[in-house]
Amino acid sequence: MLGYGLIMPLLPFIVKTWVSDATVIGLLGSLYAAMQLLAAPLLGTLSDRIGRRSVLLICLFGSAVAYLGLALAGSLPLVILAIALGGAAGSSMPVAQAYIADTTTAERRAQGFGLLGAAFGLGLIGGSAIGGLLSQYGLALPPAVAATIAFLNALWATIALPETLPPNRRRIQPVRLTNPFAAAVTVLTLPQIRPLLGAVVILNIAFAGLQNNVAYFTMTRFGWGPEQNAVLFVFVGLCAVVTQGVLLRILQPLLGERHLAGGGLGLMALGFALVGLVHNESWRLFPIAAMFATGMGLAVPALTSLISLRAGDRRQGAILGGMQTLISIALVIGPLSFGFIFDQIGPDAPYLIGSLMLLGAWLITVLTFVQPTPVTTGSLHPVEDSEA
Repeated sequence: MLGYGLIMPLLPFIVKTWVSDATVIGLLGSLYAAMQLLAAPLLGTLSDRIGRRSVLLICLFGSAVAYLGLALAGSLPLVILAIALGGAAGSSMPVAQAYIADTTTAERRAQGFGLLGAAFGLGLIGGSAIGGLLSQYGLALPPAVAATIAFLNALWATIALPETLPPNRRRIQPVRLTNPFAAAVTVLTLPQIRPLLGAVVILNIAFAGLQNNVAYFTMTRFGWGPEQNAVLFVFVGLCAVVTQGVLLRILQPLLGERHLAGGGLGLMALGFALVGLVHNESWRLFPIAAMFATGMGLAVPALTSLISLRAGDRRQGAILGGMQTLISIALVIGPLSFGFIFDQIGPDAPYLIGSLMLLGAWLITVLTFVQPTPVTTGSLHPVEDSEA
């Protein structure tokens, strides 16, 4: 994630050499997410067959090649190729999670996953800061540094990273291509969680669109360069870390998941609307960014917990896996749709429309708890809500 944080805030400035088009930037963001959606399940299955270490090394070396290609790209098609390779190579989260599952006890597994998530978050923040600093010396330098970091990381892993899946525990079946959308279709058939899944999808479409488009928005409206956008990305990341690491622990026992989900979505909706209304004083983006970063930091874990509670304990893995697939689809839709709306309607339109979408997600969440939980006759038995 350090390399990803180095590159993404700079993408509009890199692409500007050949085209000044929000739709193209959105397409690149959607391409990155689409490659992750397609590659992640394949890499996870491959790691069950040939081992975690081999797949992680492939991903690390692949990321190094992708970043180097972006640094040396002399045309837009080469940038597209580098982004596609970077998305595929960067979809190693399932393999990293499996590595942790192999090396931790059941009691310490949640802690291991938490450390992995914290490492990804800190990498994103640190990458944004380093990318903004290095961009002063040329836009080719940040991806070159990202390539160097990825290559050194790959070399270190080659020497020091042990294999955690011995041959006698590996799958002997050949790796087959699977339908990445099957899990999403399955969870959408369950009425007790379908509305909340809809809210999660809407939230992620809006946030992915903002994350991909906001640097182009600030560039065209305020004349911001890579350095100012890097500061904004770091600020948003720090707000999210404080929210999930401190604020959530305080508010969850007091308010519960239902109120946190509704309040978080409300903050996000208000923040998106205010972004679209900022025309002159760019400093106002910082308190607004804190608003929607805090809202997201509250809403996402609360909605995830509510979905888990309503699903029951027989198919937690399948339900949460299906939800992750839906989130991945949302990450593909968001960047391209925001870029297209930006070009066709205007710079304010994606954020005002995003605000209306988030208001819809808020309404869905509120109405879900006004109505009784549907009863299903399938193998998944709903449980009572913690605050019902």
